[in-house]
Amino acid sequence: MINDSNLFWMFSIFIVLLFVCGFYCLLVTRNFIRALIGLEILTKAVTLLIIIAGYVSNRLALAQSMAITIIVIEAVVIAVAAGIIFGIFKKIGSLNITKLRNLRG
Repeated sequence: MINDSNLFWMFSIFIVLLFVCGFYCLLVTRNFIRALIGLEILTKAVTLLIIIAGYVSNRLALAQSMAITIIVIEAVVIAVAAGIIFGIFKKIGSLNITKLRNLRG
């Protein structure tokens, strides 16, 4: 049987791997959509960490309410970022970040 401490450490390892994967995706990519996906992975790791911390500390209701708030804010941020990316694509015809650096005016 798995107790709460072992459960926390098992999920913590997964959360750290998920966070590293999202951060790596943000650092390495030159595509706006991939960067947006990396940001999404990062926020999912944070949400999962809040839920597991609430479960271990017996404050699951508080953790769930915080997670729902994070999910709503994340959905708004992703929608706005996707709109901006769509506008950039219409303007320069590419999703490459390096071409945006050459944009003037």
